[in-house]
Amino acid sequence: MEKNEIEKGHVFVLADVVEYVPNSVTSHTILMKATGRVSLASVDSREVVERTSPFDKLILVIDGIAEVTIEGKSFTLETGQAIIIPAHARNSIVGTDRFKIMSTIIKSGYEEVIM
Repeated sequence: MEKNEIEKGHVFVLADVVEYVPNSVTSHTILMKATGRVSLASVDSREVVERTSPFDKLILVIDGIAEVTIEGKSFTLETGQAIIIPAHARNSIVGTDRFKIMSTIIKSGYEEVIM
């Protein structure tokens, strides 16, 4: 098992897997398969990055408050709340303060989508 891997079959606290680093974004992949990925991120920065993904993405706030913008429409998510960002949608995630999220990407089902 790699140093950064989460041990399978053991209980862990999502928010404890990634630590806040001042003025930084940190991430940790906790599960990676050919059909998708689950990762955690801690954000202690006001940097806004707009992106798109060819796959649906589930965002779950595990600490703090994050503002998720999808195709220009903003949603404020608090700890425990989640949203699905549709494939190919312009989106960004930012906080008024630091926050942590879990991101789950499911790749299967889009094999025939042409960009």
